[in-house]
Amino acid sequence: MKAVRAAVIGVGHLGRHHAAKYARHSGAELVGVVDVLTERRKAVAEEFGVQSFEHHEEVLGRVDCVSIAVPTPLHYPIVRDCLGRGVDVLVEKPITATVDEGKALVEFAVRSHRILQVGHLERFNPAVRRLREIVDDPRFIECHRLAPFGERGTDVDVVLDLMIHDLDVVLSMVSSSVRAVEAVGVPVLTPNVDIANARLRFANGCIANLTSSRVSSKRERMIRVFQPNAYIAVDYDLRHVRVCRRVEDGTNGPSLSLSDEHIEERDALEDEISSFLHTVAERGEPAVSAWDGLKALEVARTIMECMETEVRAVAP
Repeated sequence: MKAVRAAVIGVGHLGRHHAAKYARHSGAELVGVVDVLTERRKAVAEEFGVQSFEHHEEVLGRVDCVSIAVPTPLHYPIVRDCLGRGVDVLVEKPITATVDEGKALVEFAVRSHRILQVGHLERFNPAVRRLREIVDDPRFIECHRLAPFGERGTDVDVVLDLMIHDLDVVLSMVSSSVRAVEAVGVPVLTPNVDIANARLRFANGCIANLTSSRVSSKRERMIRVFQPNAYIAVDYDLRHVRVCRRVEDGTNGPSLSLSDEHIEERDALEDEISSFLHTVAERGEPAVSAWDGLKALEVARTIMECMETEVRAVAP
């Protein structure tokens, strides 16, 4: 298979990792990196032996696909430029800053016959993949995503910074629309909301309760799923899966069976980029589509509006 020509637009902390994966991937040729900061782009370009560019327009026409890891407000114009020039795109989450921009990109990607994948990395977490194999009828889901304070991501509410990861995972497991949202959020160390809780009610009766904090004393990333006859708990970081099932015993009646699995470690970002490159080469459907990214953004924005008004909001 011919190597897919790729570039990375925005090579800060996360974008540099994207560049590293492309540079080492047998199915890709890293053509160059783009960043407005001269020292940063030159340092990353020198590290991987490629060209550096100041503006994204300079790589269009030279590549088949790009990863975009720039600040969220810049997603819409840069993604649209790339799609319009026939380039497939992997854009970091959230897909855009606003729902209207997200809808416009989804429609433009369809009209342009281009691939637009959204970087919801937890979909490639091996523990989450195992969870999706087990879950079939979730009735109650509880998510906790807690982290100590850091400067990265604090330009937006914790909902767009952290909670959106869990929103995407939950929405991918519940085959029903969100009917109602209740939420509360508090700014602690920044002008934006730093800790938030949201309760989602789905049309099929499932309830999801999500808590995210970037001002915690410890790091925790857990999801617990309750469904008929089973309870599943997953630690994202430790890749530990615990399943408690109801088992029938013809003599003594039903009992509980407990099993623990430690999932083999994998590089989620490498798997995400491999999936994207395969989709580009084979012209298939991305693992996390633009529609998926838009759906997560719509619910995230509803949560944020609910926190602002302090009343129940009906989701779109």
